[in-house]
This record gives sequence, C-alpha cells and structure tokens, in this order.
Amino acid sequence: MDIQAYVEQVGQQARTAATVMMTASAGQKNTALEQIAQALRDGQDYIIAENQKDLAAGRDRGLTDAMLDRLTLNDERIAGMIEGLRQVASLQDPVGAINGMEYRPSGIQVGKMRVPLGVIGIIYESRPNVTIEAAALCLKSGNAAILRGGSEAIHSNQALASCVQSGLAAAGIPEHGVQVINTTDRAVVGALITMPQYVDVLVPRGGKGLIERISQDARVPVIKHLDGICHVYIDAQADLDKAQRIALNAKTHRYGVCNAMETLLVHEVVAAEVLPKLAAAYAEKGVELRGCAATQAIIACNTATEEDWETEYLAPILSIKVVADSDAAIAHINRYGSQHTDAIVTENYTLARHFLAAVDSSSVMINASTRFADGFEYGLGAEIGISTDKLHARGPVGLLGLTSEKYVVFGDGHIRQ
Repeated sequence: MDIQAYVEQVGQQARTAATVMMTASAGQKNTALEQIAQALRDGQDYIIAENQKDLAAGRDRGLTDAMLDRLTLNDERIAGMIEGLRQVASLQDPVGAINGMEYRPSGIQVGKMRVPLGVIGIIYESRPNVTIEAAALCLKSGNAAILRGGSEAIHSNQALASCVQSGLAAAGIPEHGVQVINTTDRAVVGALITMPQYVDVLVPRGGKGLIERISQDARVPVIKHLDGICHVYIDAQADLDKAQRIALNAKTHRYGVCNAMETLLVHEVVAAEVLPKLAAAYAEKGVELRGCAATQAIIACNTATEEDWETEYLAPILSIKVVADSDAAIAHINRYGSQHTDAIVTENYTLARHFLAAVDSSSVMINASTRFADGFEYGLGAEIGISTDKLHARGPVGLLGLTSEKYVVFGDGHIRQ
C-alpha cells in the first residue's frame, strides 16, 4: 500500500464531507447517532468476536493486564458506548448559534456564529471505545473526522467503524464524514499530521511519548496535554475534615488518570494535625508517600526528590510538601505543575479568589477534588480530551471546543460612508 497516497485520499474525502457536515441539521446528526447506537446493539456479537482477535494478539505480544483491560470490549462496555451516543444526541447542537448581536452606529448588526472546525484528526491508543466517543462528538459538532486507533485494536476499531458507517448512511450523511484508518502502518501518523490542506486540528490521546511526537512534528494545530501533575493545597484556614476527604479522593479514587492528585501541599500551621490522619488513610489504600524534610519530621515516609515534584505517577504514589503559606503553594504549582488541574482547600474566600487568579492551570478548584476535572462532570456530556494549551480550547474539550466562531453582519442595503 502506498501510505502517502492512501492518507491523501482519506484527507480529500474528509475535506469534501466536511463541507456537507457543516450544514447538516441537528435532526440529521441525532438520527445518525441513534442509528450508530442501533448498529452497535445489532452487531454486538460480531464486535466482541473481533475484539477477541485483538485480545488474543495482545496476549501473544505480552501486553500487561492493564493494557488488556483497556482493550477489552464486552456487553457492559458496549452498553456504555450506546448510552454515550444517546447522551451526545441529547446535547444542544452548538453549530449555527448566533450570540452577541448588537447594532453599531452605522446601523449594521454584528454578532458571532458558532461553526465547526472542519476536519479533525484523532490519534489514540488501546481503548477502542474512543472510536465511538470521537465519532459521536465530531459528528454532533458538524466536523468530519479521521480516526487512527492503535494497532493493538485494529479488528475492534474496524468492527466499530462499520457501525458508524451504517449510522451515517441511514441519516443521509456522507460516509466519509467519519473515517477510521484501516492499516496498522505507523507511517500513517507521520502523513496525517503533516497535511494542513486536509486536516484542521489534531487531537492525540495516549501516552506521553505519542503526544510529544505529534506535538513536535505536526504541521497542524494540536489540542493536547502532556502531563497531569495535579496539586491539592490545604490552607491554614481549611476545614480539615473537608481537606482529608478531598485529599484522599483526589489521590485514591483512581490512580491511572490525568486528573488524579500527584502532589499534596500543606500549610505548615496545620501540617502536624492533618498529615498523620492522612498518612494513616493513605496507608490503608497502599499509597507510597514521599515527603520533604518538614513532612518527614511529622510522618514516616520516603524522601521526595526534585524529580518527584515533576512526576506524573499514575500510580499509588504521592509526594507531599509542607509550605510556609499560600504564596509558596502557588509558586510551587506554577513551577512544577502541568497546567492541568489544581485545588485549594480553605474557608478564606478572599484567599480562594486569589488562588483562582494566580494559579495558571486549565482547571482551578476551591474545596473540591481534582477528580472533577472531566467533561461529563462539567456538564459537557462528553469530552474528546483535556487541553492544557491556552489558545482555542482549554480544559475538558466537548462540543464547544470542537467549534469556533465567525463574525456575522446583518444589514439592509448599508454602505460604508
């Protein structure tokens, strides 16, 4: 197969489909989502059989149990995909909404209309359910999509792609509106990320290595985050019961997720009171603690190094630092954080507002667990990923993040004097 020619053909087809999808009605798009859900239900046995091929190949390749779990499709996960499609269908269609209309002194009306981005390339690993999530969000936001899943899920992704194609056809939407790459050749990624004439934006979902490579080599804008080094700061004026619940949840609710806390910061005034209780709670959960010298003077733990402050563990490991005040906590977060999600626990509203303004992250929280940094929890219905970039989209990227705005002007024969 000539990979360059294949990817260019996919890109051309996507660009052509995008011109139709941008004007598709909400009814059409919702019909397609419902039909994709029906196709998943009808094809459930076939999808699971194809997934078994991927799982068998994965075992032969020595994939870890965690990787095999991410790769697995079963009745429950397919039901979850169907529910996700219906949730996206229930969301308000952002495309075509006009806001901020106002009359100018010349008599014209000026406002902004929300429009699709165009063609979105999504490159992801392991989890085949991303195929359906990405297709649903791109479809509802009026974008054409090119989806490139991991080689370990090729059979699963192709089975899911057939369901997507069936749903698009039933709704009268171009079949090339969502295309799933049908080869495992890695050269596809290199071609896809260097085609700005066909692809408007890229969304990488996977390990740090994948995202770094795409970010460095892409000639197309990228919506991404590299690390989730999230912090919780317990202030001197915190309610310590709240603080303990939040700090425990932020770390132990799930370990291998980007919005899990990796570093706990504690004001020196309350450290001696709160740290022993937290250490006992973490010990029950099997969390390894690594602390600064002041932390080690209060609880038994390993020594935290400079590298620890810069590490996203994605594991039951937590670094702890005792700080002099909120300014020191903010300075630490802005120095070592990844601009993902950071939280303060305090009853001082003025201090909390300062923390919101001074911490330069895509999500900043007061008296809440970092685990809430999620599209569903934010009311977006679903998300394509989380962005720590500052331009276009920041934080969980849902339907609005897959659109932009253009100015619209209404006149009645007006001419400029």
